[in-house]
Amino acid sequence: MKVIYDPETDTLVLILRDAQVKESDEIRDGIVIDYGEDGKVVSLEMLDASETVAEPYGIVYELREKKVSAS
Repeated sequence: MKVIYDPETDTLVLILRDAQVKESDEIRDGIVIDYGEDGKVVSLEMLDASETVAEPYGIVYELREKKVSAS
């Protein structure tokens, strides 16, 4: 997964997997989802990101561990 912020275009892109984009759909104003050949999401793009994202230049990554149930 990759996150890219472009200050020139003020876009924030979250790339979920490396695949060719077959189709794009703007689900709301400024929110674009790209789909691959298999119909699954490839990436999400946010236009005018600085108007929505508090810190477009920074990112916090959190990995939650899988809970193991006691048997």
